Amino acid sequence: MGFLIYGGTQEFEFEDRTLAHLKVAITTKLRRQESFLMSWVNPVERGGGRLSVWLAPNIPLVFRFSGGRPPQLNRHWVEILIDHSHTARGLIVMPEDDAEKQQREKV
Repeated sequence: MGFLIYGGTQEFEFEDRTLAHLKVAITTKLRRQESFLMSWVNPVERGGGRLSVWLAPNIPLVFRFSGGRPPQLNRHWVEILIDHSHTARGLIVMPEDDAEKQQREKV
């Protein structure tokens, strides 16, 4: 499990594989100087509910991974994450299987 550390104070835990894909999608947006909303379901073991964070280029962001090797990236998963970031709901963190399903439906 890795952490997305936002604003130097907030830590959000994600599986390393998910975090690696989020890193690519988020940095793609921030490099373009685009702010956006990112939302996800908080697992019951971490308190449950839903979380949303406004991501902006001027707010410090750190990706801390627990594993030593970066995973092989799934291009379709990254594309779907970025596609969602352009909507009013923002980037929705989703499992890889859901992103693959959405990618197939897109075609």
